[in-house]
Amino acid sequence: MVVSTSILSIRENIEQKLEQLNQTDTDYIHLDVMDGKFVKNQTRDYVPLKNHIKKPIDLHLMVEDVPTYLEHYQQMHPEIVTFHVEVNTNVEKLIHRIKEKKMKVGISLKPSTPVTFLFPYLEEIDLILVMSVGPGAGGQMFLPFVVSKIELLKRIREERGYHYLIEVDGGINAETKKFCKEADILVSGSFITNQEDYQKQIDQLR
Repeated sequence: MVVSTSILSIRENIEQKLEQLNQTDTDYIHLDVMDGKFVKNQTRDYVPLKNHIKKPIDLHLMVEDVPTYLEHYQQMHPEIVTFHVEVNTNVEKLIHRIKEKKMKVGISLKPSTPVTFLFPYLEEIDLILVMSVGPGAGGQMFLPFVVSKIELLKRIREERGYHYLIEVDGGINAETKKFCKEADILVSGSFITNQEDYQKQIDQLR
């Protein structure tokens, strides 16, 4: 299982803790970017931390103005850029814009959003991020009903020969990972970063 470690729950000594994460075998550092509009909370600017991150970046934009944030964060050279299908903008245009910048493109959907909203884009995208909590805050409880979305997306991928990866984010820990066996990537934050031994927590997810 691929692990993407979210740093959303890190409140202090972030440079030191990023260095600690660099020493683990986590596959990605997951950056949750929030604008206080698309979701209630607003996050720090992560760009000043770019020299402290040695792992590939998995960027999750929970924002209304995706193009502006994309321009700002491209200097961090994220491997994956994911935005929400619920944004009030031209999704097709955003997909092409991200691809033009030589980055992989992901689309996320809130727990309440049906998978059908993604159907027009499945052939073009590299990743689908299934939110297993409401977006906007860390440390929430996993919502079991999203498991059917994961299973449906895997079945569609197999039937139609699509190539997107399935990522799950929200309430992921050593117990809830069993609900996500059909996924390719698990995003976990507080389960990893609220403990002293990051590698031990990552090993439990794998």
